[in-house]
Amino acid sequence: MAAAADPATLRTGTAAGRWVLLTTVLGSTMVLLDSTVVNVALRRIGDDLDTDLAALQWTVNAYMLALAGLILLGGALGDRFGRRRVFVIGVVWFALASLLCGLAPNAEVLIAARALQGVGGALLTPGSLALIQASFHPDDRSAAVGLWSGFGGVGAAVGPFLGGWLVDGPGWRWVFLLNVPLAAVCVPVALRHVPESRDGQAHGRFDIPGAVLGALALAFLTYALIAAPDAGASAVVVGSAVAGVVATAAFLYVERHSKEPMMPLSVFASRQFSAVNLVTLCVYGAFGGFFFLSALQLQVVTGYSALAAGTALLPTTILMLLFSARSGALGQRIGPRLPLTVGPLLCAAGMLLFLRAGPGASYLLDVLPAVLVLGLGMVTLVAPLTATVLASVDQSRAGLASGINNAAARAAGLIAVAALPLLVGMGPDAYRSAAEFDRAFRLAMPLCAALLAAGALLAWLTVRNPGPVETEPESEPCHPECLTHCALDAPPLENGGASPSAGGSSSAERDTEER
Repeated sequence: MAAAADPATLRTGTAAGRWVLLTTVLGSTMVLLDSTVVNVALRRIGDDLDTDLAALQWTVNAYMLALAGLILLGGALGDRFGRRRVFVIGVVWFALASLLCGLAPNAEVLIAARALQGVGGALLTPGSLALIQASFHPDDRSAAVGLWSGFGGVGAAVGPFLGGWLVDGPGWRWVFLLNVPLAAVCVPVALRHVPESRDGQAHGRFDIPGAVLGALALAFLTYALIAAPDAGASAVVVGSAVAGVVATAAFLYVERHSKEPMMPLSVFASRQFSAVNLVTLCVYGAFGGFFFLSALQLQVVTGYSALAAGTALLPTTILMLLFSARSGALGQRIGPRLPLTVGPLLCAAGMLLFLRAGPGASYLLDVLPAVLVLGLGMVTLVAPLTATVLASVDQSRAGLASGINNAAARAAGLIAVAALPLLVGMGPDAYRSAAEFDRAFRLAMPLCAALLAAGALLAWLTVRNPGPVETEPESEPCHPECLTHCALDAPPLENGGASPSAGGSSSAERDTEER
C-alpha cells in the first residue's frame, strides 16, 4: 500500500487531493442516491414483492431509524478510532447491505437489509466531510468542502432520474445494486490515498446505552403508528406506544446523568438552539411525509412512470444546488428570523399546490408550479437553518449541534412517514387504488402544510434576529461550510469548522496521524 500524504497538508490542485475528494464524493453519493431514489421505487417494490403499505413504510423507515439513532455515535467512532477506518467500514457495510436489498426475496428481508444500510450510513456519513477537514491544508479546506458539496449536489440531482430509469428498465433491485460498484471503487482508493486521522482529544466511554435507548424509542413509536391502521388499539400497539414513551424517558435520564452523553442536554440551554430544532422537527416532518407520498401519488394517481415521477421532482434539487449558497449569504445579512418564517410558508404553499397533481394532471400547468414553489421555500429555509444551529452554540460544540439537528430531522421524517397514513385513513392496499390513494393524499397535504405553518410560527415567535452566540464573550461563532447542499431528507451535516472568511481553523487541526 502506498504511503498517504500527511493529514491537513493536502492541496486541491494535487493528485493526492483529488483522490481524497473522489473518495469522499463516492461515499456520500451512495447515501444521497438512496435518499432520493428509493421513494420512486416503492410502488414497483410493493407490486413485485406483493406486500402492503405498511411494508413500504418500513422500507423507508428501517433505514431512517438506524441512521437517525446511530449517526451521532458514528461520528464519535471516527474521531476515536480513525476517520478513514470507520468511513471504509461504513462503505463496505453499506454496500453489503445494498447487495442484500437487491437480492431480497421478500419484504421482511428487504426491511432488515434497509436497517443494516442505515447502520452503514451512520458510519460513513459523518466521516465524509470529516476526512476532508482533516486532510486538506487550512487554506484549501473551504475550496475542498465546496467541491465535495457541489459534486454531491450533482449526484443528488441525477439520483431521481437515474433511479426512475433503473426502476422502469432493469428493475428496482438495481437501485440498490448500483451501490456495489461504487463501493468497489471507493474502498481501494480510500485505503491507498486517504490519510488516516483522528481526534487526539477524544476520550472516555461511548454512550452505548443512550444510542440503544434512542433507537428503541423511535422503533417502538414507529411500530405503533404503522401497525395501528391494521391492528387498531390492540395490546401490541398500545404496548409498543407505552414502551416508546418509557424508552424516551429512559433516554433522557441516561443523557442527563451520563459522564459522556451522546446528546448532552446542556446544549439545549441555548434557547436559540432549542427553538431552531423545534422548527426542524416541524419542517422535516412535513418534508418526509411529502416526499414519501408524492412519488406514489404521481405514479398511482397521475399515471406517471417511475422515471417521470423521479424527474418531476428534480427542480427542487436543482434550485437548492444553484441558490443555497446565496440564500445562506442573504440569511447572514438579514438574520435568520425572516428566512425561517417565509421558507416554511412557501413550502406549505407548494404542497397545497401539489393537490392539483390528480388524474390527468398536466406537468407544466399543475405539477411544475408546485415543485418550483416548494423548491424556492427549501432554498430560503435550509441554509439559514443550518447557519442558525451552528451560531447558537460555542464553536467547540458546533459539530455536536449539527449532528443533533441532522438526527432530529431524520427522526421527524420517519415519524411522519409512519403517522400520516394512519391520520388520513390510508388502508393497507391504498397504493393499488388510484381513487383511495388520491383521497388520502388530499387529506395528507393540508396536514403537511399545517405542520410547516406551525414551524413558521415557531420561528417568528422564538428565533431571535440576529442570532446571537449564547456562550462566553471570548468564544468564536461557527458558520456552515456546506453552502451547496442538495439532500432533501435532512439538513447538511457540519463538522464545526470556523468560517473560512474569519481565518479560523476547524478542530481537525488538532488531529494526529495514524500510520
